[in-house]
Amino acid sequence: MVTKFLNKNDFIDFLFTILGSFIGAIGINMFLIHAKLLSGGVTGLALIFQYLFKIQAGYVIILLNIPLFILSIIKLDKKFTIFSLVGTLAFSFSLILTQPISNILNINDSLLFCLYGGVVSGIGMGLVFAHRGSTGGFDIVCMLLKRKYTNFNIGRISFYINLVIVSISAFIFGLPSALYTLIAMYITSLVLDNIVKGFNQSKAVFIITKKEHIMSELIMIKLHRGVTYLYGEGAYNKDTKKILYCIVTLSQLPELKNIVTAVDEEAFMSIQDASEIHGKGFHGNL
Repeated sequence: MVTKFLNKNDFIDFLFTILGSFIGAIGINMFLIHAKLLSGGVTGLALIFQYLFKIQAGYVIILLNIPLFILSIIKLDKKFTIFSLVGTLAFSFSLILTQPISNILNINDSLLFCLYGGVVSGIGMGLVFAHRGSTGGFDIVCMLLKRKYTNFNIGRISFYINLVIVSISAFIFGLPSALYTLIAMYITSLVLDNIVKGFNQSKAVFIITKKEHIMSELIMIKLHRGVTYLYGEGAYNKDTKKILYCIVTLSQLPELKNIVTAVDEEAFMSIQDASEIHGKGFHGNL
């Protein structure tokens, strides 16, 4: 039944989601928990329960996600629900398994813990999100609200949720803990964004050449990338021409430049950053 919604690339994404969850759990247990700091979202709430009632955060995350997964199964896309379930279970069990390392460092420096905790957690969560994963929690809430309200701003609600968590931290654990938590959250989001961008770096390339047919054939054969003809007209001489448009990964860009130079040394090429690339055929050949 599950294979109806999944393919080979999905299972590869699952592996990276599990790996990222494990790394993220290490960042929380080894650094944030050691300094009694919080994280964002449901994990932050689970850590509050752990600090106050000695209930392991991994178990709390599972319990908090049960009603959310019921809603997700009813209201949301099945593939999103499966990815969220895998990420949530992997992250929760990783928190439980790596709990013994929370006292492995004999250092009393909250600044170091918030810095390294933010970096390691950001790397882990970056791997999860770069491979379409999710750790459930407020991701499901945001998706539900996004479905009901098309103009819903996910970034804004996430900010408000984390603001509430930081406020709770300030009230219960003191202002220094809240400020360190805020630093850790910022670093986590910064590293996460860079990890996601690093995995999805692509370039949009426009090429103007008189040998468009030969060049497009070589790009498709050697790089396995599609090429689109855009029809333009020179402003000076009024000549009509075909402009080649294609998107390549960052690692393919040097080879593309070699192809262009080898075919037509006088070709004009413009390279731009491209993000959020969707569509059949692009990611499958990376």
